[in-house]
Amino acid sequence: MPAIIFDCDGVLADTERFGHLIAFNQTFREFNLPVQWSEADYAIKLRIAGGKERMASLLTTEFVNKANLPLNPSAQKELISNWHQRKTDIYMKMVSEGKLPGRPGIVRLIDEAITAGWKLAVASTSAEQSVRAVLENVAGENRAAQFEILAGDIVSRKKPAADIYLLALKQLKVAANQALVIEDSRNGLLAAVSAGLRCLITRSSYTKEEDMSEAILVVSDLGEGKVPMQVLENRSRARPGDFLTLKDLEACLFS
Repeated sequence: MPAIIFDCDGVLADTERFGHLIAFNQTFREFNLPVQWSEADYAIKLRIAGGKERMASLLTTEFVNKANLPLNPSAQKELISNWHQRKTDIYMKMVSEGKLPGRPGIVRLIDEAITAGWKLAVASTSAEQSVRAVLENVAGENRAAQFEILAGDIVSRKKPAADIYLLALKQLKVAANQALVIEDSRNGLLAAVSAGLRCLITRSSYTKEEDMSEAILVVSDLGEGKVPMQVLENRSRARPGDFLTLKDLEACLFS
């Protein structure tokens, strides 16, 4: 049976700009750290996969001295873990309050896939509890229960390494030619392609200018209601209309 493997941030919901960035900056304020990321700063940080890794990128000699942080690597690692847990708590509160609605067409496409018996997974570098919260908020608990969730530190090498997608294939028990990835970023695209997977891109607010030339299909979103999607690049046999359907995904996967 075919499978769809979704990324979380930027695919299920536009969480980076309206969720993660806000949560990072609130965390920095609470811990009295001398930094606030602007949207432009965060666009650069998004090239680093994983929230802990983005926080760790702050730890230059200048920053450590300015913030009066410990020099010991083990102590710094513990600090990063504490910061990240607080950031996750802030982010999950935002999710529970409904501040991060799903992107257009996500629930519709999930319903089509469940009806057709397709396997479903989410593969993300975000913390597992955050990913689960977003999925349940966007799709509902019953739909979310149909998903295999692979997230956080479940693999040692994060995107653009192929590890998380190779693990997803193993967990879903499908071959690479039976699974389609839906991503929004170049890091995610490279991870999918490195795992031998075809990848469909739904561009998000932070990835509009990224090179997606390896993608089988690039769209503005999945399309919903009276707001049609835009097809930006198409290297598949799919000929989608105003919104993407499971039939279009089949054409991407098997063309």
